[in-house]
Amino acid sequence: MKSKTVMVVDDDKEFLEELAIALELHGFNAIAVNDANNIVQAASRQMPDIVLLDLKMPRKSGFQAANDLKERPEFARIPIIAMSSCYKHKDSLLLKVHGIKKCISKPLRADTLVEEISRIVGE
Repeated sequence: MKSKTVMVVDDDKEFLEELAIALELHGFNAIAVNDANNIVQAASRQMPDIVLLDLKMPRKSGFQAANDLKERPEFARIPIIAMSSCYKHKDSLLLKVHGIKKCISKPLRADTLVEEISRIVGE
């Protein structure tokens, strides 16, 4: 079976690198993007099966980046999992409005994240 491609978008370069390595160790192809402004270009270069997206970034929020993807027909069906240290359950409706399937709280556990990715992409 072909490995699934996971695009990880986060402004924290160290976290991004560590998460990409962890995903690759679990058999995923990881694309690391450290600037939400580049999300559409990165998705155009290598179509991801799923996107992991930090919600709180300095130049463009994760919500805005999700909208950038969802407004493009070729990316509209890509599932998005948000990552945030400040997510509150009351924000669930906001996630749905922006086409985000789920939010996982930081700090992340690699095994929990891998299970969630696998469940969503149907591995």
